[in-house]
Amino acid sequence: MSDKNVDDYITEGIYGKRRPKEAEREQFLGTLRERIVLALTKGQVMSDKGLAKLEEAMQQHRDAKLLINGDVGYRFLKEEKQLADKYNISYTTISNEEKPTDIGAVLAYDYAVDQEEIFINEEEPAEEQQDTSNDKNDSFLSKIKNWFS
Repeated sequence: MSDKNVDDYITEGIYGKRRPKEAEREQFLGTLRERIVLALTKGQVMSDKGLAKLEEAMQQHRDAKLLINGDVGYRFLKEEKQLADKYNISYTTISNEEKPTDIGAVLAYDYAVDQEEIFINEEEPAEEQQDTSNDKNDSFLSKIKNWFS
């Protein structure tokens, strides 16, 4: 016999059977990390920074499905939906107001693919990288001088 007590049966009856990795499912729009090919944050979806990578991933993974966060406005999702239609990839809008997430869209399979890197690295422009390296070499007085110039 199992080690369940009465409270476990009542909880299971009210909320349903517990699924493993529930927190991970809440973060990734109902799917597990091991199933994801590409994940875009809300900011990347709203600014269309990940469209090229998303299209590239859709070309390579035509059997995947696109999960879209319902908290993101429709006008920001227009290009993602057009890409999904272009490559005949089904998409679903997931709305869960109880469990907010910063994920805007996920391209995933129904089974594990264990993609090592699922996020797009947002690289800084070369100018900003040079500015930060110059700041380290500048003295305190030269920084103050720059404020007044």
